[in-house]
Amino acid sequence: MESRAMVLEEGKERTTNQVKGLPITLLRVLILFVTICAVFSVISIYTLKHFGIESVVTTSVMKSSFQPCRGEQDRLLDLEDWIRPNSNPIHNMSDKELLWRASFGSRIKDYPFKRVPKVAFMFLTKGPLPLAPLWERFFKGNERLYSIYVHSLPSFQPQFSRSSVFYNRQIPSKVAEWGRMSMCDAERRLLANALLDIYNEQFVLLSESCIPLYNFSFVYNYIMESKHSFMSVFDDPGPYGRGRYRNEMAPLVNITQWRKGSQWFEVNRKIATSIVEDTRYYPIFEKYCRPACYVDEHYFPTMLSIEAGKALANRSLTWVDWSRGGAHPASFGKSDIREEFIVRIRSRHHCKYMKGTPQFVFFLQENFLLVL
Repeated sequence: MESRAMVLEEGKERTTNQVKGLPITLLRVLILFVTICAVFSVISIYTLKHFGIESVVTTSVMKSSFQPCRGEQDRLLDLEDWIRPNSNPIHNMSDKELLWRASFGSRIKDYPFKRVPKVAFMFLTKGPLPLAPLWERFFKGNERLYSIYVHSLPSFQPQFSRSSVFYNRQIPSKVAEWGRMSMCDAERRLLANALLDIYNEQFVLLSESCIPLYNFSFVYNYIMESKHSFMSVFDDPGPYGRGRYRNEMAPLVNITQWRKGSQWFEVNRKIATSIVEDTRYYPIFEKYCRPACYVDEHYFPTMLSIEAGKALANRSLTWVDWSRGGAHPASFGKSDIREEFIVRIRSRHHCKYMKGTPQFVFFLQENFLLVL
């Protein structure tokens, strides 16, 4: 009994000692952990104080292999984003927004990239382009040298195939009424859309009844080498010229500055920009030049003769046959289109231009002949 009691007593003593020793071990571990944390904190404070938090963060980021995902809105823009032509001219900008955006331009003439200038062919139509097959042949093989824009009635739905040069070339449009400011709005809308392409340097306004008389390279080279823009500007003292002037337009436009010209034109990029950014002359022409003042014959010729007269050739690329009389020029039908007729059109203009370079008729329209 005695020895058994001793054994129990010894076991009890060992158990008691083990239980009492456990808090001491934990206390030592806790003290060690606190000491390490304190040392680490002191080192961190010293590092931040002497080297700065930006250096520490930058070093950490540089060492990290983690690359955050970027959405499209976070992607950095490069030059290609600014100069890439839009393959589809459809947009949701209002006219005011479009004209504002189109007025942007570079003042540095030397481009920091290889720029091959293009001619923008702008078709102002009611709907279909019945002579499209002829234009297809005209443009074939010159894809890098031209762009096409078509302004038609908003209700018109084109049916061009994907292989056509006119496929997806419709711009957002509005109804344009003959002789009213909405016609000039349509022309400015075409110019503004074409100006969004930085590669467009020359801008030609055409109708759906126009056909080419020379090949593309001939037309392109002649236009590109010209030092002037082609817009008909003349002073008509008769009832269809100065007779349409309104005294309320003075003093901004005096009767001696009043000009008349053809609706159809060819202008360079600088003149095109001047047309779309105009807010000075537009309001008075919109207010006072209404039928029997036909604004599409007076607005651009008058404004540009005042602001940029030396840049104009003072003649249009459009030749019109008024010899048959009436309110509209002569129309040319199937029976008129013969080889001798084309030869006669090409050879009838004898005045010289650009140091002896003769004028050429490049396009024939139902009512209009585009002349160079």
